[in-house]
Amino acid sequence: MGKHHRNLLNELAKLRMEKGLTQQALSESAEVSRKSINAIENGIYVPSTVLALKISKILECTVEDLFKLPK
Repeated sequence: MGKHHRNLLNELAKLRMEKGLTQQALSESAEVSRKSINAIENGIYVPSTVLALKISKILECTVEDLFKLPK
């Protein structure tokens, strides 16, 4: 599964880069640390619902575009 958490697949890094945002820029917009964004991207941390919704709003996508359950 690579950098995905065993219970959650995520496309955060890909979608963040498509928007031209650094981890730092996204973290500031979402009001979390850059380390939190890095941990989510690396499958170490599963974000709260509130944080997932904030990130999806910033990246102008749905939560389902960002995060999926493994098949």
